Amino acid sequence: MSTQDKAVLSWSSGKDCCHTLHVCRKNGIADIQALLTTVNTTFDRVAMHGTRRELLRRQAKAVGLPLIEIELPWPCSNDDYERIMGKAVQDLREQGFTQMVFGDLFLEDIRAYREKNLEGTGLTPIFPLFSDAKGHTEQLAQDMIASGLEARIVTCDPKRLDPAFAGRKFDQSLLDDLPEGIDPCGENGEFHTAVVNSPEFSTPITYQMGEHVLRDGFAYADVIPT
Repeated sequence: MSTQDKAVLSWSSGKDCCHTLHVCRKNGIADIQALLTTVNTTFDRVAMHGTRRELLRRQAKAVGLPLIEIELPWPCSNDDYERIMGKAVQDLREQGFTQMVFGDLFLEDIRAYREKNLEGTGLTPIFPLFSDAKGHTEQLAQDMIASGLEARIVTCDPKRLDPAFAGRKFDQSLLDDLPEGIDPCGENGEFHTAVVNSPEFSTPITYQMGEHVLRDGFAYADVIPT
């Protein structure tokens, strides 16, 4: 890592990006100086995960990093998304950032998409957790739990995973109960999480569980900061 490099972490509010921060800090992989998150302005929640903006900001405070919130309309076409993110990348470069860190685990098409979008921008994409080793996410999930990371499943894709898993803790009991064929980290889109504690948090986030809803083809469990 060059002393000149300044990195921003793509922050979804979930376990993968949070563990990425832990790995980067522990191993000196990247000098992460900010978090970047896309927020659905209609629902005031993190896009896809459905995490409340209040919880998102509590996470940023807990890890001690500034949060860059990118506002997305709803609905948001891919053209609109790429235009908005293109402006965000330009702003990052003007602020001196040279690297963007992602918590992707093994999906080659997602990695290629990110690399293509950042090509020529001056931001180098970094994927600290990425591996093509078969089954590596099983050990990765164990590593996350062993590190002290605590998270709740906030979104389930009912076509892949029973909606009853929404709201559950990301722990060994959950891993034991996942049906065969479901990735232990939900990398195929089976589920998404919101982190409430981590070895990188200055203090755990206190919370209560809210309602469970089915909306736009997904099952959501609300995590409400207290």
